[in-house]
Amino acid sequence: MAPLGADAAAAAWAAVRARAVAPALTAAVWACLAMSAMLLLEAACMSLVSLVAVRLLRLRPERRFKWEPMAGALEGGEADVEDPPASAGRREFPMVLVQIPMYNEKEVYKLSIGAVCALTWPPDRIIIQVLDDSTDPIIKELVELECQEWASKKIDIKYEVRNNRKGYKAGALKKGMEHVYAQQCEFVAIFDADFQPESDFLLKTIPFLVHNPKIALVQTRWKFVNYDACLMTRIQKMSLDYHFKVEQESGSFMHAFFGFNGTAGVWRVSAINESGGWKDRTTVEDMDLAVRACLKEWEFLYVGDIRVKSELPSTFKAYRHQQHRWTCGAANLFRKMGWEIVTNKGVSIWKKWHLLYSFLFVRRVIAPILTFLFYCVVIPLSAMVPEVHIPVWGLVYIPTAITVMNAIRNPGSLHLMPFWILFENVMSMHRMRAALTGLLETAHVNDWVVTEKVGDLVKDDFDVPLLEPLKPTECVERIYIPELLLALYLLICASYDYVLGSQTYFMYIYLQALAFIVLGFGFVGMKTPCS
Repeated sequence: MAPLGADAAAAAWAAVRARAVAPALTAAVWACLAMSAMLLLEAACMSLVSLVAVRLLRLRPERRFKWEPMAGALEGGEADVEDPPASAGRREFPMVLVQIPMYNEKEVYKLSIGAVCALTWPPDRIIIQVLDDSTDPIIKELVELECQEWASKKIDIKYEVRNNRKGYKAGALKKGMEHVYAQQCEFVAIFDADFQPESDFLLKTIPFLVHNPKIALVQTRWKFVNYDACLMTRIQKMSLDYHFKVEQESGSFMHAFFGFNGTAGVWRVSAINESGGWKDRTTVEDMDLAVRACLKEWEFLYVGDIRVKSELPSTFKAYRHQQHRWTCGAANLFRKMGWEIVTNKGVSIWKKWHLLYSFLFVRRVIAPILTFLFYCVVIPLSAMVPEVHIPVWGLVYIPTAITVMNAIRNPGSLHLMPFWILFENVMSMHRMRAALTGLLETAHVNDWVVTEKVGDLVKDDFDVPLLEPLKPTECVERIYIPELLLALYLLICASYDYVLGSQTYFMYIYLQALAFIVLGFGFVGMKTPCS
């Protein structure tokens, strides 16, 4: 009877596959292939521009835009800020506001304040503004004492607090710009609490803005002080290096536009005001301002040779929160500004196409949805549905091409590419959920969790293994149920393919299941005490 029962079950499953599952899965496959082609074309265009124009032809920003040292600058790149050659020379240095928004940044507040206070600029032409939204009274007192200490050294530093956190970072930046002294400044540099600019940062960036009145923003590159802390931080560096080297370089060169990264950049204050100022309607206030400034025909410039030290999230929990905020906010911005971009009459159709299709739709909506849907759902399920055939060009050639384009810009990390692929596929589930949250404006669309930082604590131990094992039994919050459920689904699909299927995909699916298990049990990132 057992064989007959098994045969009947197999026949029933075959009938269900043929009538319902196979047609739906086939439609999903072709939808994913279409999105894959869109993503490949976008990646190829960006890579071609960044390689040819920026690397091979060496069209550096200084060659494309006017750049001259500030009056009073010496040959060595420093400025005679103590005794400028003449009063006229001093007037060549515009008033600059430097904002440091922070929230309970006990580990890093000294690093950022100290670095900003060491910026080379005439002391009467720079105002440093610490925007402290901390809720911990002890941390607030520490930050205020640090500001007072620098003020005693004749640094013009202002410690500003609010009676609420309305608008989070955007609200703090907006409130900071409302002060009378801030309105006297022509440019504003913004640094998150873990960023440490070099002393010549303003001397290198401000001339682009002074000599090119159409430029609204000069964005610099991030340099990571803890990229070698663990495997997760090394993978993050690979992804962010691609973002800077390809996405921002190509956007700057081709369209004079890219998304502001929220920190390590200098804005023209008049451009911020003309674009409507800071808004807190999404969790990506920086990208929101950038898109609105682009629609006002302002230009952006990315300068990759200027690097600012910063810190990568070193715990999986912190990284998840950061990625939710970035992905959800970008998708929500697409929802809110899509029609405004289409109907805008101030920019060309070419720039509208770039903003709406390339920058927002393909990169911020299609990319996270495709990665999870195709590689973690459709391909594994197709192993159980032999009626569905995925063309080799969509299954192998396109993913390989995209991976190669990423690897070219990260030659020192070639040995980590398999880990990067598996990790990004796991994170795609979280990013897809965040993207759908932003598109549909569900309950968690405005969730804002500040990324945890460790500051100098990262220097205490350089012998951290690539995979830092955690003990999930010590802390239930380190167990991520969605990842473990996906791992179970992948294990079922892989086992079916190995035992009853065509034995084509099972090795890939087993590896991906293992990655979901590793992250699902928290065996990634650095150890942190249970909260």
